[in-house]
Amino acid sequence: MTFTFKDTIRASYGGYLTQAIVNNLAPLLFLTFEQSFGLSIEQIALLIMINFGVQITVDAVCVRFIDRIGYRRSIVIAHVFSAIGLAGLGLLPHWFPTPYAGLVVAVMVYAVGGGIIEVLISPIVEACPTANKESAMSLLHSFYCWGHVGVVLLSTAFFVSFGLANWPYLTALWALFPAFNALFFLFVPIRELVDPERRMPLSELGKSRIFWVFIAMMLCAGAAELCVSQWASAFAEQGLGVSKTVGDLLGPCFFAAAMGISRVRHSRRRADRPLGTAMVSSGLLAIASYLVIVLAPWPFVSLLGCGLCGVSVGIFWPGTFSSAAKALPAGGTAMFAFLALAGDLGCFLGPGAVGLISGAADDNLKLGIFAGIVFPIAFTAIVFLNIRMRKTMSSGA
Repeated sequence: MTFTFKDTIRASYGGYLTQAIVNNLAPLLFLTFEQSFGLSIEQIALLIMINFGVQITVDAVCVRFIDRIGYRRSIVIAHVFSAIGLAGLGLLPHWFPTPYAGLVVAVMVYAVGGGIIEVLISPIVEACPTANKESAMSLLHSFYCWGHVGVVLLSTAFFVSFGLANWPYLTALWALFPAFNALFFLFVPIRELVDPERRMPLSELGKSRIFWVFIAMMLCAGAAELCVSQWASAFAEQGLGVSKTVGDLLGPCFFAAAMGISRVRHSRRRADRPLGTAMVSSGLLAIASYLVIVLAPWPFVSLLGCGLCGVSVGIFWPGTFSSAAKALPAGGTAMFAFLALAGDLGCFLGPGAVGLISGAADDNLKLGIFAGIVFPIAFTAIVFLNIRMRKTMSSGA
C-alpha cells in the first residue's frame, strides 16, 4: 500500500485528536479526583499546571533534538508517551503510595507526548504540498476541537453506561488511539519544513521584533482559551448547580464544538480578507464572552457565554501560527517550537491562575474566570497595535 501526503495530513489530524485527549480527559474527572482521593481545588489546579509546565519544558528541549533525530521518530515517540501516560492515569493512583503522586506521574508522562505533538504537527502539515497553507492550518487545528468534543461525548456515554466508578477503564480505552496513530506515522511520507541551508539561525530569530510579537500573541491565545475550557465542567457543576452530565455537555463540549466550527469556517475564509482584522474582531468578542460567563444572572446565559468564548478564541492559535509562518518563512522547527512553548506557557498560567484565585476566594470560579479576562484583552491589544504599526511603516515607505 502506497501512502501519500493526504495520509500524512490525516495522521496529523489524529495527532491533534491525541492532543485533545491528553489535555481534556483529566478535567472531566477533576471532581471525581476530589471526591475519590480527597484532593483540594489547589491540588487539581496544580495538575493542570504540571501538564502544561512539562509541555513547556518539552517545547524548549525540542528545539535541540527534533531536527537531529528527525520528524518521524519524534512524532512516533510523542504518541507512545501519550498512550502510556493516558493508561497510567487510571493505573498509577492505585500503585503509588498516594493516589495524587500517581496522578502527577501519569500527567507528566502524557504531557511529554503532548509537548512534542504541539511542536511538530503544525510544521509537518505546513511542509505538505497544499495549495492554501492558512486554510490547511486552521482546518488542522479544528481537529483539536473535534477531539475535545469526542472526549466529552464518548466519556459521558461511558459514565452513563458503565458508571463513574469505572473511569480507570476509560483512560485505558483512550490510550489505544495514540498507540494506533503512532503506527500510522511510521508509514506516511514526511518532509521537513525548511532545508538546513535556508533555516534561520536561532540568534537571528531572537533578534526579530515580529517574532516576539507572535510569542506574546501565543501566550495570550493559550491562556484565553484554557481559562474557560479547562474549568468549564467544574464551573457548570459547582457554579451553576447542574449535574455532571449536563455540565460536561454544556460546558467543555459546547465550548469545543463552537471553537471547531469557528476554525472550520475560518479555513474557508477568502484569501483577500485580512487575517489581522478578523483576529481583532474575535478578540473583542472573546472579551464580551468572558463578561457574559461571569456576570450573567441566569445559568443558561453563562453557558451560552462558554460557547461564545469558543467561537471567539478559535482563530487565536491557528491564526498566530499562520501569521508567523508567512512573516518568517525560514523560521523552521525552532520557530514553531518557541510558538508552542509560548502557547503552552499561556495554557499553564491561565487556568492555573483561575484555580489559584478561585481557591483563595472560597472556590469562587466566577471570580477566577473573571480574572482571566486580562488575556483576551492583551491579545486584542497586541494584534491591533501590530496592525497599526505595519500600516504606519507602509505609509512611511
